[in-house]
Amino acid sequence: MNAVATVAPQNHLSPFGSQLPERAAQNAVAEAGQQREIAEVQAAMVIAKRFPRDQIAATDRILQACTRPTLAEGALYSYSRGGQEITGPSIRLAEVAAQCWGNTSFGIRELEQRNGASTVEAFAWDMETNTRQVKVFQVEHKRHTKKGSYKLEDPRDIYELVANQGARRLRSCILGVVPGDVIEAAVKQCEETLHASADTSPEGLKKLVAAFEKFDVTREQIEGRIQCRLEAIRPAQVVQLKKVYASLRDGMSAPGDWFEASETAASDVTEQIVSGKKTKAKVAPAPAPAEPDDAAGPGITAQEIHDALTAAKDDDALNAAADLIRILPEAEQKPLLALWQKRADELAG
Repeated sequence: MNAVATVAPQNHLSPFGSQLPERAAQNAVAEAGQQREIAEVQAAMVIAKRFPRDQIAATDRILQACTRPTLAEGALYSYSRGGQEITGPSIRLAEVAAQCWGNTSFGIRELEQRNGASTVEAFAWDMETNTRQVKVFQVEHKRHTKKGSYKLEDPRDIYELVANQGARRLRSCILGVVPGDVIEAAVKQCEETLHASADTSPEGLKKLVAAFEKFDVTREQIEGRIQCRLEAIRPAQVVQLKKVYASLRDGMSAPGDWFEASETAASDVTEQIVSGKKTKAKVAPAPAPAEPDDAAGPGITAQEIHDALTAAKDDDALNAAADLIRILPEAEQKPLLALWQKRADELAG
């Protein structure tokens, strides 16, 4: 009897057949996650509709929170724009307002990391009125300094950079959801709290100076801004300095926007300019005494020096143009010195 060989039937699968079960499992997990998020959002909206906010009580909660000195000190910031001082609510005040307003979802979400940058979303959503503010933006994994830029590799540094950039957008989103008149009332209450709790004691002033030292701002520079000795400071000036500190802490402005360069550093930089040495100074020099008009050459003007500073391609050309600033009247020197500092930073970078 002849044995009959049996051949198992072969499944003619596509080349990608082995990947189908794994892909299906991934899709199932993703779909389950989406369904869970949808259910959470629907539940939050139902609760918000069932328990609507009492706007009067919510406003009272916000104003009550603004009576705390610890919140008021970080609730306001200042920055300079077009020669005017702008004051507004910081991210800290915006967060408290959203929390006390109620039925509001807000936060920062990193969508992806790719090619050395993060795509981030900041959002604020009033689930009761279905008012939503969303901002999607890119954050490069780089830290920019006056000495140049460098790439961030440490995950902690990247996280802190993303959180810092996201906080500014989150503040804008929250302020677009909470009514403006409520925010204005909170700002006013914070200012009253600051005036009432302004600490002008020696211990308080010592803490104030120590706080500004983190940004390389000296006691002399603070006294130069308030135009009096620190011991004679008024409560309103303490309040203003705290706003400036909040602005520096949140990255809304730089120390140079508020404080003049110290005399020691300024004299050193001025000496470098006059001597023609290369410099990458970070503070603008103090105005040098004007010299006779013939030292500048025939008919040189501030505009010509401005053009020379703008067109400079290296430190030598920049310093040669900067050397001419000192022969101009003192009133014309300040904007040119600021331009020279800006161009020096650009060339240094």
